[in-house]
Amino acid sequence: QVQIVESGGGLVQPGGSLRLSCAASGSIFRLRPYVMGWYRQAPGEQRELVEHITSGGSTGYADSAKGRFTISKDNAESTVYLQMNSLKPEDTAVYYCRADVLGRTSWGQGTQVTVSS
Repeated sequence: QVQIVESGGGLVQPGGSLRLSCAASGSIFRLRPYVMGWYRQAPGEQRELVEHITSGGSTGYADSAKGRFTISKDNAESTVYLQMNSLKPEDTAVYYCRADVLGRTSWGQGTQVTVSS
């Protein structure tokens, strides 16, 4: 089982930036293939994909993230990042990191992002 710990959430004003981190244990980055993804869930809403990155470095993102969010990974640190710029109030949600590897899915506990003035 992959252990995942997210961090980096907080309160930010509209237009601001945050960088979320997702630290994965279990040497997941030595396994192939894998997909690491950032999801978010706002109150009363379904959890939705924000961006994902594969072991090969391919990325995909939701329309809401286009041009504002960037996913990246540090293989040496087994960490995936989500750089979020130009944040909007509608980006307020709990952000979760998900790992899919060897047919198994693991989720982190989530980190709260609140965009408000």
